Amino acid sequence: MASVPDSAACPQCACLARRIPAAPMVGIGRSAAMRLHDRTRATADSPQVVSGLPPARRGRANITMNALHRALPRS
Repeated sequence: MASVPDSAACPQCACLARRIPAAPMVGIGRSAAMRLHDRTRATADSPQVVSGLPPARRGRANITMNALHRALPRS
């Protein structure tokens, strides 16, 4: 990278163009990773607002399968 000149001649107009290092293909594409990045960036400025609390979940009774627990007294 040290041997690369600071400017290069344009192949069409022969004018000098300054070289600027850039990351290739940043922000281009429709991959799942890019969609996730776009959604994450969008929520920084305008987060989604919910209209209410989620419905309460009905919990399932905890059933143990350990044989030692069967001998415990029940209330």
